[in-house]
Amino acid sequence: PNSTPANTILIFIQVLYKYLFDRYFIPKSCFREVKSGDFVRYHYNGTFTDGKLFDSSYDRGAAFFGQVGQKWQIAGVDKGILGMCVNEHRRITVPPHLAYGSQGAGDKVPPDTTLVFDLVLLDIFNRADQVQTKVISTPKECKRSVMRTDFVRFHFNGTLLDGTVFDSSYKRSQTQDSVVGEGWLIKGLDEGLLGMCVGEIRHFIIPPFLAFGEKGYGTEIPPHASLVYHILLEDLHNPKDDIVVEVVEAPEPCTRKSVAGDYIRYNYNASLLNGITFDSSYQHNQTYNTYIGMGYMISGIDKGLQGVCTGERRRIILPPHLAYGQQGAGKDIPGSAVLVFDIHVIDFHNVKDPVHVETTHKPEVCNETSEVNDFIEYHYNCSLLDGTLLFTSRDYETPQDVVLGGGKIIDGLDEALRNMCVGERRTVIVPPHLGHGEKGAGIVPGSAVLRFELDLVSLQKGVPEGYLFIWLEESPVQLFEALDSNQDQQVPLEEFSQFIKQQVLEGKGRLKPAQDPDSVIRDMFKNQDRNADGLITQDELKLKVDEDVEKTRHEEL
Repeated sequence: PNSTPANTILIFIQVLYKYLFDRYFIPKSCFREVKSGDFVRYHYNGTFTDGKLFDSSYDRGAAFFGQVGQKWQIAGVDKGILGMCVNEHRRITVPPHLAYGSQGAGDKVPPDTTLVFDLVLLDIFNRADQVQTKVISTPKECKRSVMRTDFVRFHFNGTLLDGTVFDSSYKRSQTQDSVVGEGWLIKGLDEGLLGMCVGEIRHFIIPPFLAFGEKGYGTEIPPHASLVYHILLEDLHNPKDDIVVEVVEAPEPCTRKSVAGDYIRYNYNASLLNGITFDSSYQHNQTYNTYIGMGYMISGIDKGLQGVCTGERRRIILPPHLAYGQQGAGKDIPGSAVLVFDIHVIDFHNVKDPVHVETTHKPEVCNETSEVNDFIEYHYNCSLLDGTLLFTSRDYETPQDVVLGGGKIIDGLDEALRNMCVGERRTVIVPPHLGHGEKGAGIVPGSAVLRFELDLVSLQKGVPEGYLFIWLEESPVQLFEALDSNQDQQVPLEEFSQFIKQQVLEGKGRLKPAQDPDSVIRDMFKNQDRNADGLITQDELKLKVDEDVEKTRHEEL
């Protein structure tokens, strides 16, 4: 024979008949070599020694398929293919007695002809083969693995054994979704997916009889083709699954848990089961606010938010039938996707909630308590239920002051400051309908439950609305005579002022608090000086109580 090229490995030479084969291309990876009894698929060109073509699988558009060692092919090829690897190129020179001998083959191959076959091995399998599984990577944590009847979503690259791509979910930008073990998939995948964890990557080699068999599939998968799958499991659930709730942090104490009908504010991170985030309230820089158990949310979250405590952190895993189902939502949530919500409950309330008051300190001596129209001074800290401080009176030099019932502070705080003793301290929870409502105010978020720490510093008893002065005892029967100290039948401002101040000093009467006493008295005088001549006469003087009675009668008439 001629000299062999440097990159050619001479495996066998039968000198007498010049039987030889030339492995002129050997792939870097060879996971398996052809043995007798294996089934093979290969393409070939068959030529005479002068190079003239007498047969070609390429011309027929179909690779040769047969079993080695079972006389499916001429003896020289049957022997020459032994030890081949997939994608190996081998040139086999077959003498006549290992080819068609003295008979030849019709009009294509003359008698006693040496033949040359140029082969490319495409596929190899054996009837004893099973699915070959190689685990490429596994997640650090796997709480659940694939079982029969589970619904899975996975990405894959699918190739023939020679590396030819026949399909890829990545090219479609869509996972392959299927039930395992129910005949939705080829048998080899049904078997190979069992035991996989979300995030796990596996490499499968599936023999044809566990794939698409003798018929193949479409134009991409030929008959008798072994298939190679590179699979990443993205998602896993069972149609019988309920939500899974994992309490990550439970605050103590928990005086109340949420129920259907409550209005809740919470922060969340939402992801797919593979960890890809699709939404977050933190990105929106605001809590998600809604009613629980009234159908305003996907049913899994509606259920998962019942029974939470304020401040609680929990993870809720939702199967798709309790989330967005087969359709998914938008471009970020695929159909049939399991969703994971990491929830932090900020607060919740019910529209029927009252102000909750807890007395944390009460002085031993308490002679009087605050009520409507009283002027009070108090210190306070105002925060959200998660502890975020919003306001504090300690930032100012003097305490906060207010006349109770005057509409100057939120209703819940006004109510909480009533019936307090000077020196008493309270912790108060104010629901938003008695606070700043759905819209909030300034840095107070909408629908926020507020926590106040209150300390009553001082108290000045007040007078009823519309009054500037009230009697604490019975007023003098001869009031005008008492005012008219010099008995001249007229009372100027100075005389009027001296009398009122004396009543206050003796504890018989009370001026409206939180205002300049002289200003209040001047207003009282103007109310009585009906002709505005600077003097009050007997005819002009009338008690506020009597005026109110007359006004009522007039309105009734």
